[in-house]
Amino acid sequence: MSITTVNTTPFPGQRPGTSGLRKKVAVFQQAGYLENFVQSVFDTLGDCGGKTLVLGGDGRFHNRVAVQTILRMAAAHGFARVLVGQGGILSTPAVSCVIRKHGALGGIVLSASHNPGGPDGDFGIKYNIANGGPAPENVTEAIFQRTETIAHYRISDAADIDVNRLGPTRIEQTEVTVIDPVADYAALMERLFDFDAIRQLFAGGFRMCFDGMHAVSGPYAKAIIEGQLGAPAGTVINAVPLEDFGGHHPDPNPVNAAQLIEIMAADNAPDFGAASDGDGDRNMILGRKFDVTPSDSLAVLAAHATLAPGYRAGLKGIARSMPTSRAADRVAEALGIPCFETPTGWKFFGNLLDAGMATLCGEESYGTGSDHIREKDGLWAVLFWLNLLAVTGKSVEQLVSEHWKRFGRNYYSRHDYEAVETEAANELMASLRIKLATLKGQDLGHHVVALADDFDYTDPVDGAVASRQGIRIVMTNGSRVVFRLSGTGTEGATLRVYLERYEPDPAFHQLPTQQALYPLALIAEQVAGIADWTGRAHPTVTT
Repeated sequence: MSITTVNTTPFPGQRPGTSGLRKKVAVFQQAGYLENFVQSVFDTLGDCGGKTLVLGGDGRFHNRVAVQTILRMAAAHGFARVLVGQGGILSTPAVSCVIRKHGALGGIVLSASHNPGGPDGDFGIKYNIANGGPAPENVTEAIFQRTETIAHYRISDAADIDVNRLGPTRIEQTEVTVIDPVADYAALMERLFDFDAIRQLFAGGFRMCFDGMHAVSGPYAKAIIEGQLGAPAGTVINAVPLEDFGGHHPDPNPVNAAQLIEIMAADNAPDFGAASDGDGDRNMILGRKFDVTPSDSLAVLAAHATLAPGYRAGLKGIARSMPTSRAADRVAEALGIPCFETPTGWKFFGNLLDAGMATLCGEESYGTGSDHIREKDGLWAVLFWLNLLAVTGKSVEQLVSEHWKRFGRNYYSRHDYEAVETEAANELMASLRIKLATLKGQDLGHHVVALADDFDYTDPVDGAVASRQGIRIVMTNGSRVVFRLSGTGTEGATLRVYLERYEPDPAFHQLPTQQALYPLALIAEQVAGIADWTGRAHPTVTT
């Protein structure tokens, strides 16, 4: 074995987005493309000698090839130890867990999350820092700047190692240890939740369906839900991670998790349904013929948090992304704790969690988590719900309906316009920004505008400022329309339009969601001219 220095030239466009660098597989397969980005990460970190790195991904196509490349580069940069998940597999929450437990310098996550996989699909890479969370913007910007000037990368010429075999081996002077991807994470979950109560729930005939979507959370759910908690075999479906996710889109929403939706809508449906996404950090929660919005899920968990052993001491605060509904705000007010409104992107929660200012966090795109790690965590949310169901003896629908009766209902929906021509999407947002100054006080379809702005955020911990994080139009009655361009796609732009209406009267809590929000959808079209800019009469996906 020897370490070589390879001359290279920069690739354009290696700026990490909301959740790292995401491109088509074919882009990552270009000679030197992955190496350039990884070298830029290591250059930004500085001296890696004697440090520990965590490495793993969601098992999508190109994952195994990328793992071997990164192992050889880590060895060339003097890491003392690399912990890699067996088979190259580690869910994003598990990466955060392992970083924190083993005191690693950080970790590399190989995933494009909920984006499609396979040879023609997407691939992604991101760096998580020592607290286990996604690198903050100052780090990702430094990585990007390095990609613009990179002239060489360093790599060992060692042969591939067997990542299927547990235990240590060596590349150069680096110890590479293949670890059980589930063990550390499962141990953490057992400390947080009442596993005995959940075992009794299943022993009493409670039925559940968890859809692993042929993604990374399948093995975790099998090991914990069926293995440790005693759910019957077959409770977890689509449990084996596949490089193309079985040809499906691994995004846990009512459109892409159609099989689970059908199961839970049947007359003989299980009591509880759940799904997670490509890298295991998102969740969808379902009752029998009843679905729970991510915003309501966060609020319900917060309202009942002390029923779980890991949260018996109560919550220090709640944090939510700006587009997420205000349901959690009402819980925070009742508990007498702060509720922080941040930009979209889990990295913005990191400082609040590290400073002990927040305990639970959530974002509208099916992401929920807490201070147990520094990532959103799909299976954690599912186990939290199981804990509540076991302790209260109530159904999912009962818990949510009682929550609405106490706090009011925040009708909420997200309309996604995917793969919109990028220039048109940017022009739509630019035209909205021009209108902001004139919107306040306007009467829009029986709604009067109280606030219209482009959301800016100042971090209460370190004072960092994030600007232009989404356009908000807030009505005097609390209803909202929010416009945002997503940073997680790889083709064109995704325009996200968020609609929210607060309804305090229980007599109006059973309206179909899209019916309740239809007047706000009309306002969104009226103000933004979505059809004219995008050429779309309807959203691609409505959740």
